[in-house]
Amino acid sequence: MGASIAGLFAARVLSDTFDRVTLVDRDELLETDENRRGVPQGRHAHAILPAGTRGLQQMFPGLLEELEAAGIPVVREPTEMHFAPGGHLLCQEGRYADPTPTYQPTRPQLERQIRARVKKLPGVEIADRCEVAALLSAPDGTRVTGVRTVERGSGAERELAADLVVDATGRGGRATRWLTDLGYQPPTEDKVAVDIKYVSRTLRLAPGALGRRKVVIVGAEPGRPTGATFLQHEQDRWMLTLIGYGGHHPPTDAVGFLEFAKPIVPADVFEALCAAEPLDEPVAHRYPASVRRRYERLERFPDGLLVFGDAICSFNPVYGQGMSVAALQAAALRETLVQGGDRLPHRFFRAASRRIEVAWQMAVSSDLALPQVEGERPLPVRLTNYFFDRLMAAAEHDPALTQEFVKVSSLLSSPLILLNPVTVGRVVLGNLRRTSRPRR
Repeated sequence: MGASIAGLFAARVLSDTFDRVTLVDRDELLETDENRRGVPQGRHAHAILPAGTRGLQQMFPGLLEELEAAGIPVVREPTEMHFAPGGHLLCQEGRYADPTPTYQPTRPQLERQIRARVKKLPGVEIADRCEVAALLSAPDGTRVTGVRTVERGSGAERELAADLVVDATGRGGRATRWLTDLGYQPPTEDKVAVDIKYVSRTLRLAPGALGRRKVVIVGAEPGRPTGATFLQHEQDRWMLTLIGYGGHHPPTDAVGFLEFAKPIVPADVFEALCAAEPLDEPVAHRYPASVRRRYERLERFPDGLLVFGDAICSFNPVYGQGMSVAALQAAALRETLVQGGDRLPHRFFRAASRRIEVAWQMAVSSDLALPQVEGERPLPVRLTNYFFDRLMAAAEHDPALTQEFVKVSSLLSSPLILLNPVTVGRVVLGNLRRTSRPRR
């Protein structure tokens, strides 16, 4: 259920185990790069973190190379990125010791390319303009046996029998309600109310307007709960997404949009924005809260059903983790299926939870560093945020610390690598030597 990025990842993995895989999506899935109604966030800046890049390379060999050959920008060196999380511009010197490139297609471009590959897999069918109305189950409710779909427009109903049903319909999926209908307890939820609004616009920049830079990321910080992501998608085509937490939301009028960017982005970037040609109107999206559904803690769950992607955990989109975490969940699903079908939901949810944990903790801790975000801040969170702030401050002039931080923020490594004595020593020495701190 759901033929977006997460659903496509799940289908790719399932096709290695099952003879037939059917993806059902309520949208009409066109062979164009236009955004579709069911993915409103697709009109905003997206990033494939290196962990997601590795997952894509494993699931769809050659796809990323095709994107690059088609002109999609690829970031390989620190000099190509202006990365300023939490008010610290990380060092742009040196070279990455173990480079995993960052590819920058638009969300609709990436989804279309992945969908085209999935459609070619043996035994895979994609049924669009169909909505899942209900689950089918055994009389005692212990196993889900398929779904009942309704074709949009005609209203025609169809029952699809299945050995396994995967809910990849996103944060608004109905799995929790369906579980209740089957007599099961829904999962508990961890929630962080971030109250974010982001507004995006596509612009055409003069060639070379930003030098070698292909991406500009400025994160929010305690004194400024706003941020910006500026990505190059083609040679001269860029997308600017402005972000604001509660009470500091960006406006959607053209003049206000530009003025909102001024105190956030570097001066030369703002000059380039002023000279850029707008290619569309600013468009907004609201994101009220990050939500993690704790399926791994349930004692009872029906066989024949899994929940996947944002339907398990929906992250603050500021950190660009969603697609990459979906790729990590796909890896967990593959490993679980190899072990057989016995207690599949229980084993998958536990494996997926381990993949989600680091990304969730990093996102939650970063949000709770902002006074505008409500929530408890126990001592471990406060200590973590203090250490990360000191680490990023030292990384402003230390390429080795920058590389370590990027590995963790890209979900390639555990945060535990940052507690290595050598790393901690560099953080301490870097802060002792630091005499000034750039704010952008």
